[in-house]
Amino acid sequence: MTNTLVKVCGLSTPETVDAAVDAGADYIGLVHFAPSPRHVTLDQAARLRARVPMTTKVVLLLVNEQPVPTAQAVDAVKPDVVQFHGGETPEWLALLKGAMPQEVWKAYGVRDAGSLESALKFRGAVDRVLYDSAKGALPGGNGLAIDWSLLAAHRHELAWGLAGGLTPDNVADAIRQTGAPLVDASSGLESAPGVKDVDRIRAFVQAARQA
Repeated sequence: MTNTLVKVCGLSTPETVDAAVDAGADYIGLVHFAPSPRHVTLDQAARLRARVPMTTKVVLLLVNEQPVPTAQAVDAVKPDVVQFHGGETPEWLALLKGAMPQEVWKAYGVRDAGSLESALKFRGAVDRVLYDSAKGALPGGNGLAIDWSLLAAHRHELAWGLAGGLTPDNVADAIRQTGAPLVDASSGLESAPGVKDVDRIRAFVQAARQA
């Protein structure tokens, strides 16, 4: 059994939130980004957040949001973690980290070993970096995987997690190859873009736990 933390992202219905919580996910993610098929309004996000027990942490995902809307979103949803998925600078995220009680995470696209080195600019500015595939049609949730060998060979100086193309079928292998302390799935748990599959959510959490 693994101690790897498990995050199920891009949830948008009470049924899928309940399924992730019941399966034992450590984190559930709510996407507030209109172009995404997983987008939820702040009202929807707040209602979904209210369903989540204190034993499961809630991550609110934002993309290139301005300061006032960021504050409004955090106040409305009251997440445990705010995850940024755009071109946010270390300086801006460090300011937020100093001003908010929530953890601040940054998703970071990995193309090659140099990407892992350049992610060090976020040291001290965020609580965790989520290594994702390099940007596709959307900032995340494209179902594209990283070359896991890059992470296996890397000496990590940042708290981190692995995202990008993870599914119930490959997550155990990903954990074994990379030693990821946290795994994060979204599109790999869907039957259609933005439509989470309850059985795939359960299978993903179980596979990560048994890696």
